[in-house]
Amino acid sequence: MSIKKFKNSQELYERGQAHLVGAVNSPVRAFKSVGGSPLFISSAKGSKIIDVDDNVYIDLVLSYGPMILGHRFPAVEKKIKKALRHGYSFGASSKGELKLAKMICSAFGSMDKIRFVNSGTEAVFSAIRLARAFTGKDQIIKFSGGYHGHADALLVAAGSGLATLSLPGSKGVPEDAVKNTLVAEFNQIESVKNHIKENHNIAAIIIEPIPGNMGVVLPNEDFIKGLNQLAKEHKILIIADEVMSGFRSKFGGAQDLIGLNADITCLGKVIGGGFPVGAYGARNEIMEMVAPLGPVYQAGTLSGNPIAMAAGIATLKELKKQNPYKKFNKIAAKIEKAFLKGSKEFDLPVQVNRFGSMVNPFFTKEPVTDFPSAQKSDTEMFKIFFWEMIQEGLFIPPSQFESWFLCSSMTKDEIKKVTSGIHTALKKVAETVKVTR
Repeated sequence: MSIKKFKNSQELYERGQAHLVGAVNSPVRAFKSVGGSPLFISSAKGSKIIDVDDNVYIDLVLSYGPMILGHRFPAVEKKIKKALRHGYSFGASSKGELKLAKMICSAFGSMDKIRFVNSGTEAVFSAIRLARAFTGKDQIIKFSGGYHGHADALLVAAGSGLATLSLPGSKGVPEDAVKNTLVAEFNQIESVKNHIKENHNIAAIIIEPIPGNMGVVLPNEDFIKGLNQLAKEHKILIIADEVMSGFRSKFGGAQDLIGLNADITCLGKVIGGGFPVGAYGARNEIMEMVAPLGPVYQAGTLSGNPIAMAAGIATLKELKKQNPYKKFNKIAAKIEKAFLKGSKEFDLPVQVNRFGSMVNPFFTKEPVTDFPSAQKSDTEMFKIFFWEMIQEGLFIPPSQFESWFLCSSMTKDEIKKVTSGIHTALKKVAETVKVTR
């Protein structure tokens, strides 16, 4: 293994401090949780990504999910180039919006109509506004560790145990903005029951069917059944935030695989082939409350951007054609096996959670079933692991609490390189921890 150098990334990071906040445009890119300077990327193709120092990596970040076919997939790029010849943005309707809307609604049994927006964050806060209007109620329940974008009402930090007090999780968010946000614990139905017992103004429960921002956490069957039952009994809507999980475990939503009865579904960049796009959709009686049909106002000049629509149509067409979901399960199983084998060999505390094309290791002895158990992970071990994976030519999220993603472009040799790199990185962790103990 040749030792990778990061001179050009370091220089760009230092230059970026002058006019970019922290030299980045999204906090996780700053590498604060793993130390060191962030990598600057110059190009990508297929399952590979290349930084400005010409280091090549197998990409397990994939723009945090949307590059499900790999980067610059030929059929998608061809449609993007064709669309570019007709214009970049119209501020008016175009045919592609109709086609992509039909494809997405056909993939979700809970969805008759859809509204395109520009990001997952926008989809979520629009869905919450819609749920409040439809039910005539104001409060929402979210889960500790669940990330739904940076809208004020959703930046809420939960306390330990059963969270009962909602506190702003960011400066600049007034307490009034989160007073109607109740925080429950994922996989703990009693925490939801307690909120419903004490509050009678709950419009919606928002949930990631498969959370990815506390790391991948799988819901248990009784928890999902309980949510469905409580929502039905108390006339509360369920909002499924599938910004990460949409189209990643099947052609459609993870909600179908886990039995979640969603009323409103939010989707993200995968439906735009990686371009800035989001959407929310539901059955007719809910969606027809949105302007211009109803009184819920939501608008966006760039919504339904023609380039994003073209990329999305091409991506979903190819996904349906490839049907890569069995392949994803097999790859994720091999990654899990590599972790468990290395954990045993090097006597390291490692748990692995996976669902479809999402997979996540946790450096902890206990099973990870919610945010408190995820937080018990040894982040110092993860730092060592992260940088060794980078040296092995494997680009993973710079956070213990972010899902890894798989793409259908990965070859057998690349999968072997991933599992081999995991073994080497775990060995490095074990050696370093032994020295520092």
